[in-house]
Amino acid sequence: MHNLHSLSATELQRLYRSKELSPVEVTRAVLRRIAACEPQLHATYALDGDAALSMAESAQKRWLAGKPLSALDGVPVTIKENIATRGVPMPLGTAATELTPAAADAPPSARLREAGAVILGKTTMPDYGMLSSGVSSFHALTRNPWDLTRNPGGSSSGAAAAAAAGYGPLHVGTDIGGSVRLPAGWCGIFTLKPSLGRIPIYPPYAGRVAGPMTRTVADSAALMTVLSQADARDSMSLPWQDIAWSELDRNLKGLRIGLMMDAGWGFDVEPEVAAAVQAAAHAFDAAGASVEPISPIMNRAMAEGMDQFWRCRAWLDISALPDARRARVLPFIFEWARGGAGLSGEQVFHGFSQMGAMREAAVAACARFHYVLSPTAPIPAYAAELPCPTNDPKQPFEHIAFTLPFNMSEQPAASINCGYTKSGLPIGLQIIGKRFDDLGVLQIARAWEQLRPTQREWPEPTQP
Repeated sequence: MHNLHSLSATELQRLYRSKELSPVEVTRAVLRRIAACEPQLHATYALDGDAALSMAESAQKRWLAGKPLSALDGVPVTIKENIATRGVPMPLGTAATELTPAAADAPPSARLREAGAVILGKTTMPDYGMLSSGVSSFHALTRNPWDLTRNPGGSSSGAAAAAAAGYGPLHVGTDIGGSVRLPAGWCGIFTLKPSLGRIPIYPPYAGRVAGPMTRTVADSAALMTVLSQADARDSMSLPWQDIAWSELDRNLKGLRIGLMMDAGWGFDVEPEVAAAVQAAAHAFDAAGASVEPISPIMNRAMAEGMDQFWRCRAWLDISALPDARRARVLPFIFEWARGGAGLSGEQVFHGFSQMGAMREAAVAACARFHYVLSPTAPIPAYAAELPCPTNDPKQPFEHIAFTLPFNMSEQPAASINCGYTKSGLPIGLQIIGKRFDDLGVLQIARAWEQLRPTQREWPEPTQP
């Protein structure tokens, strides 16, 4: 059997059960794939092949005995480096961090370990997760597997690149303004930003979620089965529900779907992106859903207020660092955060209040629809070396207008590939649901997975 590294989690479960494949074989194949691609992509951090093979050997014994810990037992997975794994330091993407081994697994890591998943290592991110980019002062530059001159997005940079390149089927990222959806869109993979609290995370704070990043909707659903299990450490988590994550079939007839092509601020949607998203909307309409346009839900005042609040928060952390460590922060991030140094209490409070303004606007706009479609990002993947598309710390967020409001509103939102530019870059379609309807968003994404045109072959970034 060829290309074991590209098999899905659902395929591996079947092959493990039938004893046609073993977790050790698959893990070795994935590690070979990583070794072949990493000189070009730089998507991993703290890769530990020996530990992964040890986990795979244990999983293999359980499958042979007919006693797997879960459907994910023996399935390779990577975890974003800001999600703690026991014994591994968390640099948070920045050279300014002291590298102290984590004392315990964060909730997603703990659930995966309990499920018997083979943890390959961690994936890269930019400084403090505050860029939609593979640029970091700590990690080597992470690149997009579809075109090595392009950015994978971020802040779940390595996770998206790893999924697209075939570093095994399962990857876990985090999102506070688009950090799983933007890289998923630019790398052509699937991701779900779940409702706030659906996947316990630690530390929790407003807007922050963990989310599955995979090549298929079914694999993300399989990850949700594990990741959504309860953990009391997350004081903002939702009560656990026994959700039938694997039940992905959904009839589109009669559904009311909104189409948002203008976010209200930020970059205009580029023509190739607009054409791909509108074609997806037409396909939903042809399948029996009723699709109608939505007016913009945000304005620049909301975006600038949130930016001010984030700058102030970042500056408080960065300015408290000793001089030598502060000097190691990525210069772009330092300049961006320094914009929060002179803000008044009134300005910061106003900025924080925009979180509520975005929430109200997003919920109101979605209220009369079952689901809403939009571009994930208004532009395709940009140059690899840039920290953001504008390369301007005064205006760093012009590309997150479609994703940000749904963090603030705590609604589930997915990104799934819906086409390609003329140069072959993926284009992401965002699918938004009402709060708590995470399964519904997965079902609509699965429906699109079946409706969309045949996808291109996954990239082969193995040549320098």
